[in-house]
Amino acid sequence: MKLQHNLGGLEGLDPVNTETQVFVEPWEQRIFGIHTAMMALSNHLGDSLPDYAIEEVPTEFKSFWTWGHLRMGAEGMHPFDYFRLRYYEKWLGGISGFFVSEGYITQEELDARTAAFLEDSEQAAAPLPTGGDPAIDAQVLKYLQKGDSPKRPLPAPPKFSVGDRVRVKNVSPGEHSRLPGHLKGHTAEVVLVYEGAFTYFFKTEDGIGVPMPVYSLAFKNEEIWPESLTEPNSLYYNDIFEVYLEAV
Repeated sequence: MKLQHNLGGLEGLDPVNTETQVFVEPWEQRIFGIHTAMMALSNHLGDSLPDYAIEEVPTEFKSFWTWGHLRMGAEGMHPFDYFRLRYYEKWLGGISGFFVSEGYITQEELDARTAAFLEDSEQAAAPLPTGGDPAIDAQVLKYLQKGDSPKRPLPAPPKFSVGDRVRVKNVSPGEHSRLPGHLKGHTAEVVLVYEGAFTYFFKTEDGIGVPMPVYSLAFKNEEIWPESLTEPNSLYYNDIFEVYLEAV
């Protein structure tokens, strides 16, 4: 992962945010709801598990949007902006940029609306629109209840078994990756082979996106971090896609 997402074991990142509230500002709940609705109305759900008749839902949102897209947007941010902005500010920026790139709104419309809210605080506190389509509401509720499973039938036997020693490959992450950067090049023991195979929302440059086995690996902490940062005889566990591993 890129610098701002590869923080395992780095020092000097204080102060640590100990905020206990999930939502600090009311607008944060709103952007969370928008993201949830986008996932629930994403056009890929017609091919997902469980089966959704998404083409029958009367929504004007016709794009592909998942947790992976939200994460990819955060990974694409400038590191300074990533550390400067609050958690849901990153969501707001990523989702706003997505709506511009997909043509739902223009950058000029977004800038004008933002300026209007900044000039008039009462406008920002105005009641939300009412109404909506019950069929859209039903789809969002169904998605919240059933989700979008990444589990698929196993296409081929797993390459590794419990007890095997494996090494994490040193692969380039490209635009987006699910490989923790601080594990590259390190060895571990396979402690669990998950049943079935697991896909990812979309294909990435470093090899995920098609169904494959996933393994739970045990790493010796002292092989990853300095001795001063670890406890004796402790282990660090991580779940890793098969494509990121090679035999020792």
